[in-house]
Amino acid sequence: MGMGIVILERLVEKKSKEMDPEIIARERLQVSAILNIISDTIHNMTDGLAIAAAFMISFRDGCSTTLAVLLHEIPHEIGDLAILVQAGKTKREVIIIQFLTATGAMLGAVIGLFLGTLDASSWIIPFTAGGFIYIATADVIPQLFSQTDIFQTVAELFAMCIAAFAMLLISYVE
Repeated sequence: MGMGIVILERLVEKKSKEMDPEIIARERLQVSAILNIISDTIHNMTDGLAIAAAFMISFRDGCSTTLAVLLHEIPHEIGDLAILVQAGKTKREVIIIQFLTATGAMLGAVIGLFLGTLDASSWIIPFTAGGFIYIATADVIPQLFSQTDIFQTVAELFAMCIAAFAMLLISYVE
């Protein structure tokens, strides 16, 4: 996703020499919204893959994966909603877009169930986990440490430690 943003920003900057700064800002928001919709759909597909693969392993793994996905999707979708509203989308458009991106999870689950019948569930969970770790290290963590004061950084690190402890606790209970 990072490379796509760079390319699109360069295109916008090329036009920016001839355009009003307000128009440029609106175009950047539109580009950001489009990239967010695409990435959210793909993200939801990997969530669906992970849920399906976890259910193929056991009912308990499926339930805990579904709960984990649900808990991380709530703040994620609120952030997506904010991006779409900031890009000038109406409430109706936001609801429709969010619904359409959520169908990515259903598609991912169907694909995961199909692949699960081919005994592929053994690689689906590591694949989706690797994708999430990549996103965290390449995109989320650098954003956490940019433009913040020391108190904010400590609070974010503390929250990350609590999340890691929660994952450790869940794996111990299972």
